[in-house]
Amino acid sequence: MDSLAGKVAIITGAASGIGRATALSLAARGTSILVADINADAAKTVAREIETAGGDAIAQPCDITCDNAFEALKDRALDRFGRVDIVMNNAGGLTRGLPEHVPLDEWRRVLDVNLLSVVRSNLAFLPLLIAQGSGHIVNTASFAGLMTYAFDRLAYSASKAAVVQISEGLALYLRPKGIGVTVLCPGPVKTNIMASLRTFGPPTDTRGPGPAFDLMEPAEVGEQVADAILANSFMLPTHAQIRDHLIDRAGDWDGFIDRQIADPHIVARAADA
Repeated sequence: MDSLAGKVAIITGAASGIGRATALSLAARGTSILVADINADAAKTVAREIETAGGDAIAQPCDITCDNAFEALKDRALDRFGRVDIVMNNAGGLTRGLPEHVPLDEWRRVLDVNLLSVVRSNLAFLPLLIAQGSGHIVNTASFAGLMTYAFDRLAYSASKAAVVQISEGLALYLRPKGIGVTVLCPGPVKTNIMASLRTFGPPTDTRGPGPAFDLMEPAEVGEQVADAILANSFMLPTHAQIRDHLIDRAGDWDGFIDRQIADPHIVARAADA
C-alpha cells in the first residue's frame, strides 16, 4: 500500500493497548476502522474516540473463540464500508504456572484464543483478500514467540511461536498475490493483558527478556504497525535489539540457555503482578 487513506481495517482486541493504539494510528492516516473486542462498551468508546478526532469507525463485540466470529466481522465491515483492506489479529490471552501445574484445559483455552483465532480469521478473510488481489494482514505474536525466556508461560509462548510460523507461511503464499503480511512481536509494552491472566500452582517469578528492553507506550507501537503496513515489512519487533539476542542464540543455543538460567532477568513476583 502506498497510502492508508481510504482503506478499511478490522482490528481485534482493539479496545485497549496495542489494538487501540493501532486503531488510532491508522485512523489518523485516513483508514476507516472496525473496532472489535469482547468488551463491547470499551470498543464503542474507542470508536467514539476515533470519530471525535474526525475519523470513521464502528464498534463490534467479538469473541474470537467463536467459529463464526470473523465471518460476522467481515459482513459488518462490508455492509458499513463496502470493503476490507487490513485485518489485524491482535486479541490474545495469557496464563502462568509451572509446566506441571497448568492443566490441559488451560492449554486448550490459550491455543484457542491465541492461535486458532488466527486460523478462523484466515478462513474468513483470505478468500476476500485474494479475490481483490490486495490487502494486508497483521498478526500479533510476541518476543515470547521468538525467544523463550520464561518457563511459566509455556502455553502463551508456544501459541505465539506458532503465530510467527503461520505468518511466515502466509507471507510466502500471499505476497505473490499482492497481499502483505506483518507479524508484530512486542517486547515489554504497557498493555492490560495481565488483567486476563490466569495463574495455576504456587507463585512464580516473572522472567522478562532482559534490561535492554525498555517498557514502551502502546502509541509508539501503533505507529510502528502503520509504518510496517506501508513498507510491507514482515517482521516487526517493537525493540530492534531483539535481533542481537536471536543471533546470539543461533550461534550457541546451549550457551544461550545457560546464560538465561544464570541471569534470569526476574522483573516481578507473580503474586504482585
